[in-house]
Amino acid sequence: MSQTVTRQTLLSAFNDLLQPARFKDYGPNGLQVEGADTIRHIVSGVTASRALIEAAIDAKADTIFVHHGLFWRGQDGTVTGWMKQRLQLLLAHNINLLAYHLPLDAHPELGNNAQLGQRLGLQVQGTFGEQDLGLWGERADGQKFANAQALAAVVSGALQRESVVVQTPVREIRKVAWCTGGAQSYFEAAIAAGVDAFITGEISEPQAHLARETGVAFLACGHHATERYGAPAAAAHVAAQLGISHQFIEIDNPA
Repeated sequence: MSQTVTRQTLLSAFNDLLQPARFKDYGPNGLQVEGADTIRHIVSGVTASRALIEAAIDAKADTIFVHHGLFWRGQDGTVTGWMKQRLQLLLAHNINLLAYHLPLDAHPELGNNAQLGQRLGLQVQGTFGEQDLGLWGERADGQKFANAQALAAVVSGALQRESVVVQTPVREIRKVAWCTGGAQSYFEAAIAAGVDAFITGEISEPQAHLARETGVAFLACGHHATERYGAPAAAAHVAAQLGISHQFIEIDNPA
């Protein structure tokens, strides 16, 4: 049977783990919506959508822990429409919302990037890009991928989702860079790091040209698909540390 902890104890545990003060981010990290003072059960998910909040209510959660919270730089600040609906549910059911964006990407063991690398059998050898969020490395077994399509097959098998691949002339893939989510702007930094392929969640128009012109393969594997591992890993770790219960709830997203 799970124990209970205070909200502040839970928040301190996540802050100690993820070190949000180290990052310049696009929104607030930590407690975004205050709910119950006493915590017994955490639900983790990728995004604080209404569907996740409703599922957490059904699961009788005291706290929701996510990668994508409710508040971002540049919002107009009004509480109307979808924002009102989500906040209304959280407040009516006294549920805490904790969100960690870049800190959750960056954790060296439990973060989105580290977790994706583990699932792809990649061994981290270095970092690149803004705030050193991107990782690069090689296969843990020391082998090469025959080409970009061979790498894409491994990624698709791990994520259960087909990737968009900008193919290059036949080229063995030894050195792979990756950064989950919407990190297509990191492609030039990955190229400068001397990699053979770059994996992220999304692709924009310029990256296709860069891939063809530089010979570095670009794989867009889904924003949600690449970022659904960090939140449950971090939440499970903290829940076990504090003796409270945790469950991950997957809300499907084709993006």
